[in-house]
Amino acid sequence: MNGNNKTFSSDFTLTGLFTNNKASGFLFSIICAIFFMAIIVNGVMIFLIYIDPHLHTPMYFLLSHLSFIDIMYISTIVPKMLADYLEGEGTISFIACTAQYFLYMGFVGAEFFLLGLMAYDRYVAICNPLRYPVLMSHRVCWMILASSWFGGALDSFLLTPITMTLPFCASHKINHFFCEAPTMLRLACGDKAAYEMVMYICCVMMLLIPFSVVIASYAGVLITVHQMKSAEGKKKAFATCSSHMMVVILFYGAALYTYMLPQSYHTPTKDKVFSVFYTIITPLLNPLIYSLRNRDVAEAFKRVLARLKASERSKTDYGLELS
Repeated sequence: MNGNNKTFSSDFTLTGLFTNNKASGFLFSIICAIFFMAIIVNGVMIFLIYIDPHLHTPMYFLLSHLSFIDIMYISTIVPKMLADYLEGEGTISFIACTAQYFLYMGFVGAEFFLLGLMAYDRYVAICNPLRYPVLMSHRVCWMILASSWFGGALDSFLLTPITMTLPFCASHKINHFFCEAPTMLRLACGDKAAYEMVMYICCVMMLLIPFSVVIASYAGVLITVHQMKSAEGKKKAFATCSSHMMVVILFYGAALYTYMLPQSYHTPTKDKVFSVFYTIITPLLNPLIYSLRNRDVAEAFKRVLARLKASERSKTDYGLELS
């Protein structure tokens, strides 16, 4: 067995986030709380959209799938990181690292495309409200979802073989808390120019296509809003788009740094900070932004609580009648 083959079969070591012994316990508690809150809040969002008829609209249909993607990709990264801290080691096998990389790229890629295509929904709602049921039909919604998942799968199947077949002959110590593309490239030795070029093109396409949809959609929205004479109409239009724009800025901003900037601008500390932001914090912020800034979700939550209370009262009354 030659040297290169040994590098493919050897384990990697993740340094993780908890490198400072004094603050590591506190940081572990925060990450653990964020993880469980993200799972619960996104789960509640999916449940509300599924159970409340008032939320059976194209926007909330897409939003429920955004919450599902958030649950999946935060679950791909955080449990391993928390387990490593509790076990006191950060070892990850080559197969596990490849699987994590593959799943992470697929889920994050799907979210990139879904967020971009959700801007089209806002464009139709404001610029063509009378044709909204036709332009955002159930069939169109499923096409948007299929396109998002196809884009994410394409990212995974293209980038995973490119990255994980590199000769990792320099070091097996990953200065990160998961197997992310820029960090894995820094471990590789030899001529990486071709690999970096292909990866850069793939990442540009992954970001450029959905970001172009966002820019085009909101350009149309701004033109339409500018032509409105009613101040109340303008306020309602901006309120309709503000939640989505906040999520796009948070998610795309951190991702643009990670995948678009040349390697010379990256440092391990900066990479960890930006990665924490869009892989751990954003999945929690997404449903909070949509729920806190949206009356429909708050009212749906109240209706579900009222329904549960009514059901509990009816069970109690029925039990009293039997007794």
